[in-house]
Amino acid sequence: MTTDGATTTPPRARPPGRPAAFFDLDKTIIATSSALAFSKSFYAGGLINRRSVLRSAYAQFVFLAGGADHDQMEKMRAFLSQMVTGWPVDTVSELVNDTLHNIVEPLVYDEAVSLIEEHRLAGRDVIIVSASGREMVEPIGAMLGVDAVIASQLAVSEGRYTGEIDFYAYAENKATAMVDLAEERGYDLARSYAYSDSITDAAMLEAVGHPHAVNPDKELRRLAVSREWPVLDFSRPVALRSRMHLPESRSTLAVLAAGSAVVVGSAIYLGARRRIDRLTHG
Repeated sequence: MTTDGATTTPPRARPPGRPAAFFDLDKTIIATSSALAFSKSFYAGGLINRRSVLRSAYAQFVFLAGGADHDQMEKMRAFLSQMVTGWPVDTVSELVNDTLHNIVEPLVYDEAVSLIEEHRLAGRDVIIVSASGREMVEPIGAMLGVDAVIASQLAVSEGRYTGEIDFYAYAENKATAMVDLAEERGYDLARSYAYSDSITDAAMLEAVGHPHAVNPDKELRRLAVSREWPVLDFSRPVALRSRMHLPESRSTLAVLAAGSAVVVGSAIYLGARRRIDRLTHG
């Protein structure tokens, strides 16, 4: 009761938010770089020339072989931004969807799919957090049946990419976007989970109460050991159509037979290396 005689009701305790699970995409869910994986389809669609395809193959090999530190990610960002300048947005979306549904037999980590299923069965939303463009990440997320994606947003003017980036989902920006999404959807980050392979995602992992290092690079492995974070090794890529078993309530089951990303790996690199060197230095 207050001094003026009015009766007050104690504030109602706010129920704790629900946990969610945040997954990096490249080398955490899929065994490749999603940003570079579509180079063949872009070449077939007339968006890039053969030299750009070879440069993409080379960048893919470096990414897979040595991880991606800050400098490598910045070089990749600059290359991709320059490459997409002037591309029609509608054409890119069509080519991505065509690659996903008709060309690519996807490879995802079996262990990642199991984790996604476990989180879903436990009632947790699953969110992909990727530095790749939204136009590529959203179709992959739809096939995996995730609840949301956080991805880079490329600037568009008059239906074409300008080469600028409105939002770069990288490093601390990932963590900031996760906090914003948690506030919007009522997630409790202290009870949530996160998975990534790169030290560049340290802020993303530190934003949750249950961080996990997946196939970590050297720096992230050291950080994980010092913080006593679980370290997971994913080593079994499988075709999505033979592995994915999500609850049937998901509307995305209709597209589960589609693909995710082309694995442009060392085999392509080894065959193209001599031509890449000639084009780069010639």
